[in-house]
Amino acid sequence: MNGILPLWKPRGLTSHDCVQKVRKIFQTRKIGHTGTLDPEVEGVLVLCIGEATKLVQYLTKVKKTYIAQCTLGQATETEDQTGKIIEEVKINSFPSENELIDVLNSFKGRVTQIPPMYSAVRVRGKRLYEYARNNEYIERPKRMVDIYEIDLLKLNPENNSFSFKTTCSAGTFIRTLCVDIGKKLGFPAHMSYLVRTESSNFTKDEAFTFADLEKAKNNDTLAQLLYSKTRALVHFDEIQIDEQTRQKVIHGQKLPKPKHEIKTEPFKLMHNKKVVALYKFDQKDPSKIRPERVFNT
Repeated sequence: MNGILPLWKPRGLTSHDCVQKVRKIFQTRKIGHTGTLDPEVEGVLVLCIGEATKLVQYLTKVKKTYIAQCTLGQATETEDQTGKIIEEVKINSFPSENELIDVLNSFKGRVTQIPPMYSAVRVRGKRLYEYARNNEYIERPKRMVDIYEIDLLKLNPENNSFSFKTTCSAGTFIRTLCVDIGKKLGFPAHMSYLVRTESSNFTKDEAFTFADLEKAKNNDTLAQLLYSKTRALVHFDEIQIDEQTRQKVIHGQKLPKPKHEIKTEPFKLMHNKKVVALYKFDQKDPSKIRPERVFNT
């Protein structure tokens, strides 16, 4: 079977755990995911199965949407609710709705983040969490991320927290975003809840639970749950090609540069409503486009 499976990852499982379970259900080892979720986070985990594993690198970089809860007054070593409290202050006056909105709005656009020590980011050949577990300090590289939208959802002054929804670029640490929001408000803070509602262009409404997979397996309808490469690559510009051109494409040939404007790179070549290949502009010959990925037909 080949296709895209948007899975609703439950709390308590790692992303790797989910991949292993899906491998057993689909009876295949050829599965890749497009963005890790921490064990205590639930949400959309997009899996590429079979031939669709060729799309992992293109879906990993797509923006994602989260609903998060930020708790003020406590900082933890992991920047979320699972870590040991390392700083705590009493909050005598919880921020107003307008103050929270103003601070959240200040994070829209391109922002700088420093990855949490308890994260899988590699520095000098090791994961940051490996340094943290060994009580080793290492300077963490700054990274630029994009916050496209961030909106206040609900205030919970009784437990010093508030929830917000954000759409951001891949690689954004929502834990760190909560910590930075707290700093701007003048308080230590941590992320106390997180759910990913959209990833790689797939939403919560399109995702399947493990119960859905087991039911489909029993009914021999697993293949019906998979989305096509065409659906997965909706964010790429496209060029329609005829059968003669398709023959050139499947043999990896270069093609003349299209006359209309192309805003994304790579871009997809379509034939009979199906993605045949992903192409890029040829840097050596500006009048041509060249194949980056050709798919089995």
